[in-house]
Amino acid sequence: MNDPNGPIFWKGQYHMFYQHNPNGAFWGTMHWGHAVSPDLVHWKHLPIALAPTPGGADKDGCFSGCAVDNHGVPTLVYTGVSPEVQCLATTDDAMITWRKFAGNPVIGAPPSGMETTGFRDPCVWRAQDTWYMGIGSGLKGVGGLVLLYRSKDLIHWEYMHPLCEGRKDDQAQGEDPVAMGEMWECPDFFPLDGKHVLLISTQGSVRYFVGTYSDHRLRPEAQGSADFGGQYYAARSMLDEKGRRILWGWIKEGRSAAAQRDAGWAGVMSLPRVLTLGVDNTLALAPAPEVEVLRGKHHRFANLLVTPASSSLFKGVNGDSLEIAAELDPMDAQDVGLKVRCTSDGIEQTTIAYDCASKLLKLSRGHSSLSTDVDRGIQDGPLDLMPSETVKLHIFLDGSVVEVFANGRVCITSRIYSSREDSLGLGLFARGGNAKLKSMDIWEMRPISKDRLTT
Repeated sequence: MNDPNGPIFWKGQYHMFYQHNPNGAFWGTMHWGHAVSPDLVHWKHLPIALAPTPGGADKDGCFSGCAVDNHGVPTLVYTGVSPEVQCLATTDDAMITWRKFAGNPVIGAPPSGMETTGFRDPCVWRAQDTWYMGIGSGLKGVGGLVLLYRSKDLIHWEYMHPLCEGRKDDQAQGEDPVAMGEMWECPDFFPLDGKHVLLISTQGSVRYFVGTYSDHRLRPEAQGSADFGGQYYAARSMLDEKGRRILWGWIKEGRSAAAQRDAGWAGVMSLPRVLTLGVDNTLALAPAPEVEVLRGKHHRFANLLVTPASSSLFKGVNGDSLEIAAELDPMDAQDVGLKVRCTSDGIEQTTIAYDCASKLLKLSRGHSSLSTDVDRGIQDGPLDLMPSETVKLHIFLDGSVVEVFANGRVCITSRIYSSREDSLGLGLFARGGNAKLKSMDIWEMRPISKDRLTT
């Protein structure tokens, strides 16, 4: 599985669609998988929603898109390939059997005269009596953009102009327009706390623009990264019955294609993240509180001095499925943080640390695994602490997945593949000085019961 598609709250249930290859643990002819949940945590698989139609507009794959409520009719808007065109499908209240629009595609080509680098992943919204569609695209040699269309009926569309435009990173290398920033994938556009937000995926990460939307154009006032791990991609949001904007992302693999095939699966969905705006119009992300239902046995530590010599592991606290909430005062340490998925001899370990000098939150995978088939290296994001501000980490471990939330404004999502069965330890460390653990709560996370996962 890969991109989340069309998350929507419908008739008291959360529906998640996603890019899916039913033929194996590798990228192939894309379908839309489908799952449903009453609470964002316990999911039940439903039949595949969309499959390529031989000879149809989506004969070579049903690529990413969105779901909307068209006056009581659930409607999927997605990209068919090849070539890249925009298509519709509808269903009834049960959302089990989907019927493709006989007139697909509803948009058959990019605007004439544009040398576009792509034309996919529609995002649709309604304002008053008009529908609008943003389509991920870009101009060759220039940069990514989102093309804006409008319609009265979701069928007949008129091109307007770019919703927002960017310029590629001149330092990028290679021929792939996505990797070079010439193509913006998976746009998602929505109002949030008095502003408008545009999410796009390019150059391996999810970027956001926050600004003012007027005259059908977004004028960015702030921008940043929704996640600094390099393995969180293709994010798509939804509005739920509580009025919350909830974000989902695809967590990519960090192991070789051969290792993925051997494992028999590839790709996972992130935890749901609730979006708000910070005081400086930066995007704030927090795990949805619904995941607290998985909390099991609890451990708590407080007011511990952490020195360069006190780096032993906690006794009686270990696991590969943990929720950790820690508050650390760096004091005079150069860096301070946690060690997770550790062996007692330290041969395997992953560190999550705050570097005081560089003002970076760092997740280091250099010793995460003895396997030669996995990604290594450091993933980091900027975290400039305010005077007297402590480091507040909210960490979720789930097998190979690590999701880190720091101070409500920095996220790092990563994949680690510990090779030893005893890589389960947890500890603290400080380098170059002393630090203080003000508090740390650890919950052993319970698995989602299998009877809630399958039909």
